[in-house]
Amino acid sequence: MRIPWEMVLAFSIGLALMCLVGYLLLVPMRFLWRLAAGGVLGAVVLMVVNLFGGMFGFSVAVNPFTALAVGFLGLPGAVLVILLNFLL
Repeated sequence: MRIPWEMVLAFSIGLALMCLVGYLLLVPMRFLWRLAAGGVLGAVVLMVVNLFGGMFGFSVAVNPFTALAVGFLGLPGAVLVILLNFLL
């Protein structure tokens, strides 16, 4: 039994297209998961800042913008949000 080369070529192209589509769908999802996890961790950091800042009469508003800024930028983002809160 002989397999036609057209079938092998069609199978190879289909497999390559499936890999390409899977990769293109995976990359944005990884970014969205990372952004969501950063937002949650940012909110937790801001809650801790509010917990300890409450002893000194200081608090930072926890909203999606500040949580994503802290989650995306990390420690510099937390410092930025705290400094902006002092300035405004």
